[in-house]
Amino acid sequence: MKHKRSDFPQGFQFGTATSSYQIEGHGFGGAGPTHWDTFAATPGNVVRAENGLRACDHYHRYEADLDLVQAAGFDCYRFSTSWARVMPEGRGTPNPEGLDFYDRLTDAMLERGIKPCATLYHWELPSPLADLGGWTNRDIAKWFADFTEVIMGRIGDRMHSVAPINEPWCVAWISHFLGYHAPGLRDIRATARAMHHVLLAHGTAIQTMRAMGLNNLGAVFNMEWAQPVDDTPEAARAAATYDGYYNRFYMDGVFKGSYPDTVLAGMEQHLPKGWQDDFPVIGEKVDWCGINYYTRKVIAPNDGPWPSLDEVTGPLPKTFMDWEIYPEGLYRFLKRTAAEYTGDMPLIVTENGLAAPDVLENGAVSDPNRVDFIDQHMAAIKRAIDEGVPVDGYYIWSLLDNYEWALGYEKRFGLVHVDFDSLVRTPKDSYHALAKALKE
Repeated sequence: MKHKRSDFPQGFQFGTATSSYQIEGHGFGGAGPTHWDTFAATPGNVVRAENGLRACDHYHRYEADLDLVQAAGFDCYRFSTSWARVMPEGRGTPNPEGLDFYDRLTDAMLERGIKPCATLYHWELPSPLADLGGWTNRDIAKWFADFTEVIMGRIGDRMHSVAPINEPWCVAWISHFLGYHAPGLRDIRATARAMHHVLLAHGTAIQTMRAMGLNNLGAVFNMEWAQPVDDTPEAARAAATYDGYYNRFYMDGVFKGSYPDTVLAGMEQHLPKGWQDDFPVIGEKVDWCGINYYTRKVIAPNDGPWPSLDEVTGPLPKTFMDWEIYPEGLYRFLKRTAAEYTGDMPLIVTENGLAAPDVLENGAVSDPNRVDFIDQHMAAIKRAIDEGVPVDGYYIWSLLDNYEWALGYEKRFGLVHVDFDSLVRTPKDSYHALAKALKE
């Protein structure tokens, strides 16, 4: 690895990230059913109908997993809490086993000198709330605030940072418009409501935590650079529309108190009544902004209904997810976010990583492509910092190979290889390279 800790400013924080449903094992500890359990049980939705009931069994193996975080020299561990583990019905009586687990997990991080960075929601909605309309129901903002109060009432005093919701685009668009994630809808009206309500829930959670006296609260957005397929006005329009509903809708809502015209052109009629009145809550002040970045998309126009565009195959090298490797996009997003949205507010690259068909051979996993990918994106971050962008951290996705949602267990993002039969963990070459870089 070409880069090392000393290439970055004093106090720059390196971390790694996971999410609850992808690693914990949702069949343990009194967790309630989620819409991901039923989505996975529906034929055709998930590769081999795999689910998160056992996953990596982090629920029982968390101490050894945190030993790996510590041994690599990471400063921070970004984890998520499961709403259905803490409140199996989504509302009402909390599950003591769930609260106890996150209590133990938090203390175990602190004992190892690891800063706990919590995400309250990473996609696993309790089924009883899905039955009530889930993210299409405005009441979800209050339900989420109540969950926030319960879980942060237990562990909030020990958090280094907290973000309410991971990747609002995924919660809303891929799940309600494209149908690739739970709840698997393809409905523009449901999408518009989910897009708005996820931001409203974000704001109510920030308000709730402020009232509890918590700070270092942030917002985390996933971003894909939209590249027009050619230099025609039609391609530029299509790319701007993609940029609008993928990136700018959520950023504009939180930081500008508005939604972009490129999105309102197709979705305003489907937004809930009175949506304009919610921006004071949506725009509740945050202390930092997180960017999850993996790839770009090449966008072409089409003659179909709004958004009237297609994603087309680009020419760049690709990961095992068939995503183009484009570090320039991360640099551009860091520059654009600071210039257009956040100013001097700290930015954190809260997720970045590569999927590869990693194979365990003779007790080791060689993954030079991942080392190179991380190096290239470190270079993009350093370039932005050198040009004055206030980037404060970089978190690798992911610590462990895990449940990659609709793609089951075959797409490996981890720094640590997991044998999904034996659950044995084997640090990959990228893990060892990073550990060396962070300790130099």
